[in-house]
Amino acid sequence: MNVAIGTEFFASVRLCFSIGNRLEGLRTSRLININPMPQINFYVIFITALFPILLGAIYYNPKVLGTAWMNAAGITEEHVRGGNMIKTILLSYLFGLFLSYILFLFGVHQSSLYQLFLHEPELQEQGSEINTLITNFMNDYGDKHRTFGHGVIHGVELMTMMSFALIGISCLHERRSLKYMWIHLLFWVICGGLMSGVLCAFV
Repeated sequence: MNVAIGTEFFASVRLCFSIGNRLEGLRTSRLININPMPQINFYVIFITALFPILLGAIYYNPKVLGTAWMNAAGITEEHVRGGNMIKTILLSYLFGLFLSYILFLFGVHQSSLYQLFLHEPELQEQGSEINTLITNFMNDYGDKHRTFGHGVIHGVELMTMMSFALIGISCLHERRSLKYMWIHLLFWVICGGLMSGVLCAFV
């Protein structure tokens, strides 16, 4: 069961790592009768995975909201600096990749079409019904809603709902203050909005 799930996940990742270049090409040329399997500017996903680290360094700086966050969390600056920073940064980047992947799927609507037909053998068969359907669809709508602003809207939407659910539930059980919850919530809404905007426009 775990092997099947892992195979499915990595197949989806490989597919998503191929979508962006195809969509990017559609913005510069109206191609017809080409293989519908897209190519992705995968480096954009790796770049946006850095956003939580870079924005967090600013947002949680003591001169911004860092002091308020530490007070609400009941920790000191010495406590924060005392951790293993290399481990923190590396794991943060890994988790940032997970977030970039989810925001890409949520903000770039064309990816849903490929998810629907991912395991269809006719997908890459030139002239097949599915191949023709997707090729024509992408020629007509491959660049629809592929803007920074559209991505920001969906990033804010997703992160607001997910952050309220995940952070809110954790804070309730840990008896954290509302101030603590709002500080983290605001960060992830800002970060997710910017990440999704960049992904939607440039992936």
